[in-house]
Amino acid sequence: MKIITDENKIQELLERGVEEVIVKESLKKKLESGRQLTVKFGIDPTGSSIHIGHAVPLQKLRQFQELGHHVILLIGDYTAMIGDPTGRNATRPMLTKDDIQKNMKNYIAQAGKILDMDNVEVRYNSEWFEKKGASFMMELTGMVTVARILDRDDFQKRLKEGSDIAMQEILYPLMQGYDSVELKADVEIGGTDQKFNLLMGRKLQKKYNQEEQDVVTVPLLEGTDGEKKMSKTYDNFIAVLDTPEDIFGKTMSIPDGLIIKYFKLATAVPMEEVNEYEKMLATGTNPKDIKMKLAFALTEFYCDKEGALQGQTNFEKVIQSKDRPDEIAELKPASYNIIEVLVESGLCTGKSDARRAIEQGGVKVNDEKIEAFDYDTKPEDVIQKGKRFFVKVK
Repeated sequence: MKIITDENKIQELLERGVEEVIVKESLKKKLESGRQLTVKFGIDPTGSSIHIGHAVPLQKLRQFQELGHHVILLIGDYTAMIGDPTGRNATRPMLTKDDIQKNMKNYIAQAGKILDMDNVEVRYNSEWFEKKGASFMMELTGMVTVARILDRDDFQKRLKEGSDIAMQEILYPLMQGYDSVELKADVEIGGTDQKFNLLMGRKLQKKYNQEEQDVVTVPLLEGTDGEKKMSKTYDNFIAVLDTPEDIFGKTMSIPDGLIIKYFKLATAVPMEEVNEYEKMLATGTNPKDIKMKLAFALTEFYCDKEGALQGQTNFEKVIQSKDRPDEIAELKPASYNIIEVLVESGLCTGKSDARRAIEQGGVKVNDEKIEAFDYDTKPEDVIQKGKRFFVKVK
């Protein structure tokens, strides 16, 4: 594969949607050298689906791929059984091998919406960890002090709160770092929350007399609420496998202040165009007009142009004209209570989410706002949550 050393493309790779590069000058020289770099991105398959926040580092990986570099998607099937402690206030439950296998297949399929999977080397860290014995773990753990591991912010917070830290969690950053030794990575990509683990790769490579990998960290993407990071937990996510209508509609719900950040982190729209949109916003252009372009770009990227047009048409009809969609899913519920219907239909993720939606005035029955948790629906009622989600009771 031909290596591209175009100065402008290298600059965009190093700066677009990047929080930090360690070490920037080192990586710049490597990119300018014309040598093919081995670029690693690790993922623990702890879930079966990904959202566009998960896809931010994949977008950066795609840029390396477009410059001709060798991309490795490392599936942490072995470390997933431990679970990354990053950002956790409690020990993750250990996953079974069956869970991991199912999640892996789904993740790789979804990654293919962003990466050219024909030019991606997929590896699994069980390849080496299943062959290692106790003597290896003694060697590895002897390279880093416990104080150094416990120094990380999430562990310090749990220690202050008196929460337990499992031994396998202490081993996790060492094992993730060792992956870089096995793969002889030149570059590793990860979110800002992964910085500790990424730097561990550099430390262990040095211990094993390898050249230290450069590290590229990318920002965490706020969800559609504009406050918390994108997460299924907060129901503020845009899933890679969402319908065109949902991707378009959810994008249109983000706060105006996130428009440019979404363009930079979640789309492949050229920076010249993004910069022009930023100028337009600064000079008084209606943010909604630019957001429509963002929604179209995101929907087209994850679906196709036809899907983007479909999403736009639906948005204009259902949201702007306040019409109902032509087709509404139907449900014959086990209970007609509004809370139960919202949960069983999937409009809400659980009873607390349903109560919260009602309290915030986000639930209507036949276009009338519902305020009571004990409200009983009846057959032929049309339930609406927010602006975009409908179900008809049978």
